[in-house]
Amino acid sequence: MAKSRFTKSSSGRRGYRQENAVLRNSLIILSLIFTFLLLVMPLVVIIYQAFGTGYERFWAAVTNFFTIKALQLTLITTSFAVVFNTFFGLAAAWALTRFAFRGQGTLITLIDLPFAISPIIAGLIFILTYGRLGWAKPILDFFNLKIVFATPGLVLATIFVTLPFVAREIIPVLTSRGTDEEQAAILMGAGFFRVFFKITLPHIRWALIYSIILCTARAMGEFGAVSVVSGHLRGKTNTLPLHIEILYNEHHYNEAYAVSAILVVTSIIILTARSLVEYMSRREGEDVR
Repeated sequence: MAKSRFTKSSSGRRGYRQENAVLRNSLIILSLIFTFLLLVMPLVVIIYQAFGTGYERFWAAVTNFFTIKALQLTLITTSFAVVFNTFFGLAAAWALTRFAFRGQGTLITLIDLPFAISPIIAGLIFILTYGRLGWAKPILDFFNLKIVFATPGLVLATIFVTLPFVAREIIPVLTSRGTDEEQAAILMGAGFFRVFFKITLPHIRWALIYSIILCTARAMGEFGAVSVVSGHLRGKTNTLPLHIEILYNEHHYNEAYAVSAILVVTSIIILTARSLVEYMSRREGEDVR
């Protein structure tokens, strides 16, 4: 009887392992199929079409005056958004994890708001606030400032949609680290900046770099919010995604693919940097999340 039970138990374990193997292989194959169809193949098609009519036309499209202007504007808006959100994310994460105050839940909700609001609505918010009929228009006219249909509007829209990325990556890391080391340093007479740069920042550096990479990727590819506030002024308020849309709508498909290749290559570089950060953080026994 004992032998019979042992045999039955062994066959049951083999059957369980076989079922797990089948399930695992099925999920892997399904994931690879979806990844290829939805991600890899479209990117390959873009690169192929970009060079489909020859290197000369590709180079002419990416060095076009309006393309260069769009690239410059994209880099400007991305830089401002990343710098602002880095400082804001650090300040918000520090406040939420190191101090107890009324309205903490409200602040967290507001930080997450851009995740829930459509980028189109975000653009309309700035139109209704700083546009010709907005309540802030008299103030802007008094100081001779222009927000909507100008670079400042693109910067504000990009900041809005990328606001949560830095804070949301740093908050869990600060929470998991606790405050023991910081409190010990304060008791020994260390000031705020010394505590932050010597103790806090080294512990969150990989999470900070990771969040900056995510924020950069999101800012460079933003379309909806900047489309609303830009006015589509070619050479003045068009970022690369908006420039691609115009080329495509004008049936300049090869040029649109060529300019799209810039964003594709940029995305690959950003993803490579993100993977490198994840590898380095695991190597040092830290987590970016």
